[in-house]
Amino acid sequence: MTREVIRCIFQASHRAMASGGFAALLALSQPALADRSIEGRVTVVRDVDTIIVAGTPVRLNGVDGPETSNRYGREARAFMTRLVLGETVVCTLNGDRTYDRWVGVCYLDGEDIGAIAITNGHALDCRRYSGGAYRDLETREARSRLDRASYCK
Repeated sequence: MTREVIRCIFQASHRAMASGGFAALLALSQPALADRSIEGRVTVVRDVDTIIVAGTPVRLNGVDGPETSNRYGREARAFMTRLVLGETVVCTLNGDRTYDRWVGVCYLDGEDIGAIAITNGHALDCRRYSGGAYRDLETREARSRLDRASYCK
C-alpha cells in the first residue's frame, strides 16, 4: 500500500469517526464482498427485489419487480416479506453494486427466491442482467399487469 493510499484511508476514517459515521469506518475496514457469498437472516424486505441480509443490502440479480409506490409493488413486497423475513438465506454476490446494494442471487433452503417471486407473478425477468434465465418462469398475468423496466427490455 502506498503512503498516499494509507493517508487517504486514515483521513477518511478520521472524518467518519469525527462525524459519527461508524458505518463508513466499518465499510473501510471490511474486505469487499465482490464474488463472495453471505449467509444470514433477512432483517428487512425493502421490496420484492431488495432484501437486507445480516446488515447487507442485496439487490436480486435479474429480477424486475414493481415499485412499492403502486399496489402491485406493495403486494410483491408483502409476498417477499412472508417468504423470507426472519429466515436464513445464502446469497451469492456477483461483485456488482447498485446504489447501496450488492447484487446477487439469494437462496432459501436451496431455492432461488427471485425465481420464486417471478413464478408467483410478483416480478418479471430482467433479461439484461439475468441473460433470460427467468423468462420462462414469468406468468401471463404478470406480463399483462406489471410494467417492465426500460433497462430490462
